[in-house]
Amino acid sequence: MNDTKKFKLKYLPKLLVKSGSSWFNGEPFQRSAVVAYYAILSLPALIIIILNVVGSIWGRDIVQGELLGEISSALGTETAESIRLMMVDRGTESTSIFATIVGITTLLYGSTGVFFQIEAALNKIWEVEPKFENSIISMLWSRAKSFGFILVIGFLLLTSFVLTSMLTTFSRSLERFLPDNLFEYIYIVDIIISLGFIYVLFAAMFKFLPSATISWKSVRVGALLTTILFLIGKYLLAIYFKEMQPGSTYGAAGSIILIMLWVSYTSLILLFGAHFTKVFSDNYLKKLTILE
Repeated sequence: MNDTKKFKLKYLPKLLVKSGSSWFNGEPFQRSAVVAYYAILSLPALIIIILNVVGSIWGRDIVQGELLGEISSALGTETAESIRLMMVDRGTESTSIFATIVGITTLLYGSTGVFFQIEAALNKIWEVEPKFENSIISMLWSRAKSFGFILVIGFLLLTSFVLTSMLTTFSRSLERFLPDNLFEYIYIVDIIISLGFIYVLFAAMFKFLPSATISWKSVRVGALLTTILFLIGKYLLAIYFKEMQPGSTYGAAGSIILIMLWVSYTSLILLFGAHFTKVFSDNYLKKLTILE
């Protein structure tokens, strides 16, 4: 094992170049396309689970409105409307117990597809094998972890909603006593909360999805870079979708194309951040420990 050295900011450009080379050699476009494909299959189930988990506490209509608002700002109103139709509750239909069990099983299996594929990609980057040699047990364990991440997303959304609501209530109660320019800082706090949500989600995926024990230091650095790149691309993509309207070429399938483009981009950024985390760990931290 090579001796580790202290990281300095002046090393960042060289580290980014090395990460980019590793990222490009890892076939990121093929992997992001696979994740995007599974995202389309998993999206209805993923939305339903999150909507019911968070909605049972915060209120289904409120959560649906917040989610659609974020989707509309990123992908446009037409895509948001298509996703809204996925949220329509059809649970009033009478079904047998067997059909219900099959439906729940399919829902859980489908909703974990995206994280299952991301885990496989991260294991490839860290050059590790799944925790269990038995393929069936390994798949069940990976699906269980993936479902755990869905619950993590639900918890982070709930926390974000609560903090944002408290901030809004606080600002309204002080509106009569505080100058207008102070509310700009409250808006900044709201943005920081959203950034924290994204950062924690990336960090959790880098830390817990791979079948390896990875240093928190490398995870923190990698998640920070990934969050910054994600936010830059998010606004650039929003402008691109609004001005160029790439989905209009595909007619009724336009919303699906936009979702796949969005997920594909996010996957590319996520994979680059994972490669950066690996390169950073190899150069400046001790070697990772493979889970036995």
